[in-house]
Amino acid sequence: MILLSLILILLLGFIGGQIARRIGAPALIGMIIVGILLSPQITNLIDNTVLEIADDLRTMAVMVILMRAGLGLDKDKLIQQGTVAIRLGMLPAIAEALVIAIASILLFQFDFFTGLLLGCVISAESPAVIVPGMLRLKSLGWGVKKGIADAILTGSALSDVLVLLLFSLLLNFLSQESISNSAVWLLPLQVIMQIILGVIIGYLVARIIVLVLVKQKFTQNSVQDTLVTATLALLIVVSAKIFPYYSGYLAVMSLGFFLIEFDPPLARRLRSEFNHLWIVAEILLFVLMGASIQLEVLENNLVPGIILLAVGLLLGRTIGWYLSTVGSNWTWREKLFLLPGNSAKATVQAAIGAIPYSQGIEGGDIILAIAALSILITAPLGAWAIPTFADKLLTKDSVDPTKIATINQTVLLAAIDNSAVATVVLTKVADLARRSNGNVIVLHVANDSTEAEIAKLQRLTSGLLLDISHQFITKTGTIPEAIIDTAQIYKVTEIVMGKRKNNSWEKLLLNSVSEAVLETSNIPVILIV
Repeated sequence: MILLSLILILLLGFIGGQIARRIGAPALIGMIIVGILLSPQITNLIDNTVLEIADDLRTMAVMVILMRAGLGLDKDKLIQQGTVAIRLGMLPAIAEALVIAIASILLFQFDFFTGLLLGCVISAESPAVIVPGMLRLKSLGWGVKKGIADAILTGSALSDVLVLLLFSLLLNFLSQESISNSAVWLLPLQVIMQIILGVIIGYLVARIIVLVLVKQKFTQNSVQDTLVTATLALLIVVSAKIFPYYSGYLAVMSLGFFLIEFDPPLARRLRSEFNHLWIVAEILLFVLMGASIQLEVLENNLVPGIILLAVGLLLGRTIGWYLSTVGSNWTWREKLFLLPGNSAKATVQAAIGAIPYSQGIEGGDIILAIAALSILITAPLGAWAIPTFADKLLTKDSVDPTKIATINQTVLLAAIDNSAVATVVLTKVADLARRSNGNVIVLHVANDSTEAEIAKLQRLTSGLLLDISHQFITKTGTIPEAIIDTAQIYKVTEIVMGKRKNNSWEKLLLNSVSEAVLETSNIPVILIV
């Protein structure tokens, strides 16, 4: 049953995500819905053993996205927006928690400390939604010049450190009905210590990884590099739960960040592999999140819960975001982007939302209900809003490929004629396509070609590009213009063509084709001699 449950989670989660994406919604919406449908409350198709280890599986998924975040950070942009990132790590969460605490007194008749406990649960930001969203924006170039995504990523990690510490302190107070003044005064020191130790641990582990993988060459390929790095990153997160003296989340992000600084080639390989790991981790995270939502506790608190979330977001976070960006070089549009860009709740709420209820805290059932409601509303809303409002509120800048994996599909244009050079060109373009996992457009300008010659070229193309996605097209007209026009229509990344080594007048004329393309093309041209 455990294996069957995992099959259902991965297969149905993937299908649900693709259906959601096809109708224009974020994939995580479909995954969460699948989790709800598979949960014990509806079909009960997930084995209890899987549900018992759901927290561990979520921890693995969160490790993957935190490594992706760290491997995508840009030191120069962080220095540029350093004070903004630090303020984003404190002020929005604190302001939202305080506003929710006050609102909960009116809506649920909570005392202030119970309301503040609820505020800590709700104000935590979700790396599961924010990290993939910000990394995608960086890969597309939105807000890159000012480091907006870097500031949001760093601020989100710092914010969760602060919120989780405050949550632990309040939980201890409400459970034991006593709290010492020293514990309150030590809270800022604890936050600083967790941040500093988290960064130090990330630094040391990064040094160890570079020593083992690069200098000592203990591994033979990028898969083994990823295995070692992911295992150590997961160990950091797990150890932080056993020894809560440092932030495991921040340590993992720091690990990725320092790997970029110590060995950029290794970081680039890991960036690609962790992107692949996220495909599986994302499904596990959001399907299990949906399965953990307690639908029955939402019914009696739906309307006041929505009001509470709206007040906390629109009033509390808006105040915090404004104070965080005062004196910065952000425009009002970029400041406004923080509303959709940094408001999603999911991972932390799923992890700590049920703790007050399980420990018998008065109002714990309501806290659990609001935590579940915050996931259902803000996670899909945030995932949708980040890409939707980015092009309306942010500027698009050039992307630094050394810091982030760019989203560009390689499309190669192979220009061939009826000569033997066609085989050389197709062989080369096939090799390039395999290396880059790219697609190929094969162009033949058939001014004087017979149908038999065209058919022969099509068979040659099909044979040499058998395992590559390709399209064979023919055109007539001036050869250089046809090549350039086709390259622009299909948005190719490189043009590959041949040049004959012969001095006859006919072949000199053909050589002039390659020279004309080289002179007029603004797309890189690979000339096979």
